[in-house]
Amino acid sequence: MDALIEALGLGRTVELLALSPPGWGGNLLRGLVASIQIALGAFAMGLVIGLFGAWGKLYGGPVTRDLLAVYTTVVRAVPELVLILILYYAGTDLLNRALMAVGYGRVELSGVVAGIGVLGIVQGAYATEVLRGAIQAVPAGQVEAGRAFGMPALMLMRRIVLPAMLPFAIPGLANLWLIATKDTALLAVVGFAELTLETRQAAAATRHYFTFFLAAGALYLTVTLISARLFGRLERWARRGEPDVAGAR
Repeated sequence: MDALIEALGLGRTVELLALSPPGWGGNLLRGLVASIQIALGAFAMGLVIGLFGAWGKLYGGPVTRDLLAVYTTVVRAVPELVLILILYYAGTDLLNRALMAVGYGRVELSGVVAGIGVLGIVQGAYATEVLRGAIQAVPAGQVEAGRAFGMPALMLMRRIVLPAMLPFAIPGLANLWLIATKDTALLAVVGFAELTLETRQAAAATRHYFTFFLAAGALYLTVTLISARLFGRLERWARRGEPDVAGAR
């Protein structure tokens, strides 16, 4: 096997991507884990914001709807890199000013927490629109039936709206998850040690840019393929009991 690797000229590549020093493979994997942690946290935060945002846009009062419209419009209009820089620097400063105003000291947010917060706000705006469309796709008769039984708003959401809207929401949410995994790369500009930053450091130290960025691309592709498989299974589960339209054709 070693002779085959040498014959193909892959010896140096294997050495560079080794998991232990002097290889940089371990650094890339640590960066990948950090990226996935931030993406998971941001995606979950975005889902919570999106769920309440969608509900507020559909059933909230005029002020609530206007505020949510401003939030989703601004976030979707401004480039994500600009938003990340604004939210990270200005948001951290505003948080510390507020804490100091009530008598607390300044705090230093960890990279993971700050990354989740920044990307979660961005994800929330997109999730609001995805979930709003999914809720509107639920047959009105189902919601009216729940209200006729006297269900309060939270019970109506939990027992009727959420299960019924899930099949319509999953494709859009799958796209948002993939966007979240890629948006973690933008956090490199503020120094978060995620996959892209680790890749840049490894490439700069060894001058093997093609090798490391190709390896990073392969890792992102792996995450995408696994995610597509998982979301596909989730969508099939959400659509259980529905007629198989493709099969009927």
